[in-house]
Amino acid sequence: MTQDELKALVGQAALAHVVPGAIVGVGTGSTVNCFIDALATMKDRIRGAVSSSVKSTERLQALGIPVLDSNTVESIPVYIDGADEIDHQGFMIKGGGAALTREKIVADLADRFVCIADESKLVDVLGAFPLPVEVIPMAAAQVMRRFASVYGGQASVRAGVTTDNGNIIVDVRGLKISDPLAMEAEVNQWPGVVTVGIFGRHKAKVCLLGTSQGVRTLDF
Repeated sequence: MTQDELKALVGQAALAHVVPGAIVGVGTGSTVNCFIDALATMKDRIRGAVSSSVKSTERLQALGIPVLDSNTVESIPVYIDGADEIDHQGFMIKGGGAALTREKIVADLADRFVCIADESKLVDVLGAFPLPVEVIPMAAAQVMRRFASVYGGQASVRAGVTTDNGNIIVDVRGLKISDPLAMEAEVNQWPGVVTVGIFGRHKAKVCLLGTSQGVRTLDF
């Protein structure tokens, strides 16, 4: 199966986790686009969606799925999103699409995070994928120096990218994230960091993994 076929497979499988009559949290990225397309087939059975990015909002609305302002929603039963990496405990690296802050906000509203990904995203230790960090521009150099001194990571500003919140993304290479919760808590305290792309406190409860044998379900 091609990667696109695997993404379509898990996007379809995620419909089983959507709660009828409820609001669903929708993430960002190519795998999520497959889920949004599948979600359109049951749009009359949900109240609407809370979206983590402008791109996802536009796709949802184009398919006739109402998008609600997150400030008007107290909680949602499930948030469905992809990951750049996920480990065997359900901890993830996210932010390859630069939507990590809004993704974490929607994940915080949700009772359950369902991750949809192809099998190439499953890793033993997070960090081979460069860790995205949303940073207020004036703090970029300071944050990059700190990654080098604290973790030995090589950080660089992602060229030509401005987040939906008007900030920049710093990508950090050369990390082995053996304690995702500790690193997330530490980096989030650094002045100028808006959000680090480690999803530790907001880890996945379920991962629907697209494999050549079909969809494999991992529970955490």
